Amino acid sequence: MDWEATRVSLWLATATCALLTPIGVWLGRRLAIGEGRHRAFVEALLTLPLLLPPTVVGFYLLAAFGAASPVGRWLDRFAGLQLVFTFEGLLFASVLINLPFMVQPAQRAFAAIPNSLREAAWVSGLSRWRTLLRIELPLAWPGILGGVALTFAHTLGEFGVVLMVGGSIAGETKTLSIAIYDRVQAFDTAAANAMSLVLVGFTLAALWVVFATGQRARRYLQER
Repeated sequence: MDWEATRVSLWLATATCALLTPIGVWLGRRLAIGEGRHRAFVEALLTLPLLLPPTVVGFYLLAAFGAASPVGRWLDRFAGLQLVFTFEGLLFASVLINLPFMVQPAQRAFAAIPNSLREAAWVSGLSRWRTLLRIELPLAWPGILGGVALTFAHTLGEFGVVLMVGGSIAGETKTLSIAIYDRVQAFDTAAANAMSLVLVGFTLAALWVVFATGQRARRYLQER
């Protein structure tokens, strides 16, 4: 069992969820209640990571932020930041690739809230911010929690983007999925099996959270 790779994977998944949750809540709510003419294009753009091969996404991230790109040189020169073969770059790529896993559940949760509730809150004198905190978030939390669980599980299992953007640097960018691949290449099936079971366990737990919270939310709304 590669505990160092496990630590990197758990830290990457935790950091990705922490950064992506407020982004997903804000963007999911905007897409749920907004009527902008560019909404369909934004939704299509957010869905791309689900359909494109991870190697394609990784390739374009390398091209955009690598040391040979203008953006990569600017970040390195003025911010001292490298987004290729570093944990920071791996985190940035993870946030991008996991956007649909966080945004789409949040969007569906906010879309399920009747507009009449928001309008009633506004008429009662609540600001939009307080309406979000006191009415919308308590109703949308199952979808948001489901998005966090899916994001966490997907981050743990991501391979293509992680390998292309982060490489396989032990203790920094080598995640559990890459460690499994390395063990298979070395014909160490016992270690590969042990690490694979860990990923299966995390994924199953995440799916259980998604379905359990969905059932509780449906029962809560029916009781109301």
